[in-house]
Amino acid sequence: MAIEKMKLVRVLGKTSQIDDFITACCISGDFHPENAMNYVSAHMGYVPLSKENPYVSAIQKIEDLAHISGIVLKETFNGDEIIVEEHETEYIDEIVEDMESLLSRRTPIVTKLEECKENIVKFSHFSNLGISVDEILSCGFLKIRFGSIPIDCYPKLQAYEDNDSFMFFPCVQDEKHYWGVYTASTSRVDEADRIFATLYFERLRIPFEKGTPEEIVETLTEEKKSLEKELAEIDGEVQNFWASRRSRCESIYAHLKILSTAFDLRRYAVKDKRTGSMFLMVGWVPESGFSWFKKRVDELPDTACEVFEAKDEIRSKPPVKLKNKKIFRPFEMFVEMYGLPSYGSVDITPFVAVTFTLLFGLMFADVGQGFVLALGGYLVYKLKGLKIAKIVVPCGISSMCFGFLVGSVFGFEHLLDPVYHALGWEGKPLEVMESINTVLILAIGIGIALVIVSMGLNVFLCFKAKKYGEALFSQNGLAGIVLYLAGVSAVVAFMAKITIIPIPVMIAMAAVSLPVLFMKEILIGKVDHHDKKDYMPESWGDFIMQNFFEVIEYILSYFSNTVSFLRIGAYMLVHAGMMMVFFSLAGDELTVGSVLIIVLGNVIVIALEGLLSGIQVLRLEFYEMFSRFYEGDGKPFEGVGRRKNRGAFFKIKNAFSADKKDDTQVIISVKK
Repeated sequence: MAIEKMKLVRVLGKTSQIDDFITACCISGDFHPENAMNYVSAHMGYVPLSKENPYVSAIQKIEDLAHISGIVLKETFNGDEIIVEEHETEYIDEIVEDMESLLSRRTPIVTKLEECKENIVKFSHFSNLGISVDEILSCGFLKIRFGSIPIDCYPKLQAYEDNDSFMFFPCVQDEKHYWGVYTASTSRVDEADRIFATLYFERLRIPFEKGTPEEIVETLTEEKKSLEKELAEIDGEVQNFWASRRSRCESIYAHLKILSTAFDLRRYAVKDKRTGSMFLMVGWVPESGFSWFKKRVDELPDTACEVFEAKDEIRSKPPVKLKNKKIFRPFEMFVEMYGLPSYGSVDITPFVAVTFTLLFGLMFADVGQGFVLALGGYLVYKLKGLKIAKIVVPCGISSMCFGFLVGSVFGFEHLLDPVYHALGWEGKPLEVMESINTVLILAIGIGIALVIVSMGLNVFLCFKAKKYGEALFSQNGLAGIVLYLAGVSAVVAFMAKITIIPIPVMIAMAAVSLPVLFMKEILIGKVDHHDKKDYMPESWGDFIMQNFFEVIEYILSYFSNTVSFLRIGAYMLVHAGMMMVFFSLAGDELTVGSVLIIVLGNVIVIALEGLLSGIQVLRLEFYEMFSRFYEGDGKPFEGVGRRKNRGAFFKIKNAFSADKKDDTQVIISVKK
């Protein structure tokens, strides 16, 4: 439950060494660059160090080559040392040239095939015409229009039955249109065109072909098959061509991507304007990777590194990198969705992990279905690598635990009775459908506890940030907790006739907290903003009116946030109710049909309710809890060139860099 500490580093060295510095130190994933221009003043004589990336062209060629071949590139490394010489880029150019030769044969076939498919569709609309198309199109005194008319407009043609300027011949009908042709003499075709325009006739221009539409479609279909066969042969050549060159191209591509990433980092650096011989680069390094980073810098000649603590930096906010135990790490995704905590604050990922898992288990309480979720999540993560699948595993286990308490196994409510009897119990601890009030009261109780915990976290975080006024006097601070406890106690005393807090004490708590919340802006201003006076109201009348309604809004929000947790109990009841429905449909007799209904019911419940439960729990997290104590305004740590092997050390003689025009070789040495 921590946010990793950061150190700000300022590296000064010779410009000729910048490639070595970047590739050795900055692309390990442990360096978050900042714009060095923000850390130098105008009189220091530094200018941005920016040049065109020389690797983009070669990378783009390989990516285009893979795209044409339908291949997904992998950035793989073969061996500990890869030498990318000048002739390697020439090799890529040769491959592109050979591929273009193949494409010069493929492109016209693809074009002709698409044209053939389009013509098949066109002529299919007129399959019932029964007249040779070439004869129709060659008429000298008649004009022919092929096209379609909307079905709802077709009856309107009856109004023109006595009009001898045109004739319409319907051919094929689909869901929306009548496809056909209309004819008109050359002298009256304009009149016919105007009439059909009012009927939303969509004209379709068809190419000149010989024969009836049916014959033309048959001929085009044969041509289509021939073109597809020819295209498949060329595609086979493309696949074989790529297969023999893929490994080498991917190796070159992987290292060019590293070089490109490193070169792009130059835009964050500045150089000495007068001589251009010195560079300055600034960035954040996490404490866990700082010793490795410092060691790499010390190994480089003519390069010095200054280190500053994050608390001493005022020009930029330190980035935030969460640091959690493996069991909590998947839930970082939910925290990042809302926003990272600010640097120096508290990471709430463990809180989210525990509350999300428990609430999901309560809503989706079933031993068998929980097992399916846990197993499915594990398999999906292993096979597909989806991060969210790792969250499903603990949620499924939680469902199994709460399912044991309610005695549900794939909807069977009494399957675990022998286990309970063996433990010396009379039966299951909780019969959901027979204890509706208990379930709903339990949900409200959980909501009350979590709201109080959330407000307590807000008090803690405010004290940590030295916002003492917010901690004491805000609606989510100590005053809010006092009022909320008094309200909960009053409701319980009224509804259940149970006294949690003595009535005189409860009245005193409300009498103190209400005026404090009413005056909270002034009180917070006096405590947290000693040097400012803008917290004092300009108009006391407006102040009284505004804060009166704000206090009412606070009370209503306490009530609505608490009632919102009823969804926990509601989903417990819905889960049990849905399974009861499927078991009722299955009947009491065990048949193949009843088994299929039960299996289908479990599949539907697992998929549908599992998804909805997750969404509802996330809503409770964000709206009922996060909104009380969490701001989420942190800047994410974005390490450049993140790699699995942070210890890899790259040394480059850059053939493409403008600073080393005479070099002809790029050598990448990986020292583990």
